[in-house]
Amino acid sequence: MKRTFALLTLLAMVMVTLLAGPLLASDKPDPLANWKAKFDPSKAEFTYILSNISHPAIEGVAAGYAIRDALWAKSNGRIYVDYRPLAQLGGEKDVIAKLKLGAVQGMLASSVAAANIADRFGIVNLPYVVDSFESLDKFRNTPELWKPFSESALSLGIMAPDITGYGPYGWATTTPVRNLTEAKTVNFRIAEAPVNTDLYKAWGLKFTVMPWPDVPQALQTGVINGLDHTAIVCNITKKFTIAKYFTELNYAQGLFIHLVNKKWFDKLPKDLQEIFIQVLAEESAKTREATKKQHADQLAKAKEAGVEIIPLAAADREQLIKASQPVYAAWGQKIGIDYLATVRAGLAAK
Repeated sequence: MKRTFALLTLLAMVMVTLLAGPLLASDKPDPLANWKAKFDPSKAEFTYILSNISHPAIEGVAAGYAIRDALWAKSNGRIYVDYRPLAQLGGEKDVIAKLKLGAVQGMLASSVAAANIADRFGIVNLPYVVDSFESLDKFRNTPELWKPFSESALSLGIMAPDITGYGPYGWATTTPVRNLTEAKTVNFRIAEAPVNTDLYKAWGLKFTVMPWPDVPQALQTGVINGLDHTAIVCNITKKFTIAKYFTELNYAQGLFIHLVNKKWFDKLPKDLQEIFIQVLAEESAKTREATKKQHADQLAKAKEAGVEIIPLAAADREQLIKASQPVYAAWGQKIGIDYLATVRAGLAAK
């Protein structure tokens, strides 16, 4: 009898746990609650599934929701952007494959991941080429610089009509890096991107290629003690709680390149194609302006929280550029030597 009672008690506990599970899960706050659509998309004529891996607290990510709302309004409810940030559709490599097949119609791809699609996308990861907010604006708004970039993946059936961003790159570290000698003592996490790998080899720095989800534990355990990333991302994702120093390299702008499946786009009526491109241009431009402010705000917040912001000395910057010459040469062959020269000359001109 005792054994039977114990079994019945255990069974009751299991049933309570199973029944309570969904209730407990439903109590968990929705991280995207603030971005819910204020309209019913069920009668949309076209649905555009758009993916991103990051959180819309970053302005360049929130752009997806701004595009959703503006496109809904300007198309009179004919196009619904089903936006899926926070890697809801998988990691970037997985989503790129889905984008090529048309299972996903759009993607705000990080610039480091985009270089895996087409070599020419890698130009924005090269050091001190598109390296400031001003040079980014000029790059985007100068047709001879922008058009070859936006058409980089057309042969794969992918358009790149616009860009948003997440600020200039630097080093978030657990020990201060005030010069390149101190940088050589750090093991930097870098993105899974071919340009970045070549760059860190040329710079003679220790690095570990690591997926972003693995970074928190690696930083906490000391597997890495530095991050190659932006102040916006490091502060919003709480990396500065461990890495208390940020060296401002400003060697590249972190970008989200808006990729679109061309077959899906081509099926839109001409009037909707025009509205689609117009909305992307308008909302992306607004977001780039908002990103400038967010960068300044996040740097200020990090500083208030005790993070030391360290400017890179001009002499060290020149040393990095000098060490990067083999990377410019190698990637010039992939990107197009003439195109790279045109971009560098166009952005250097004042």
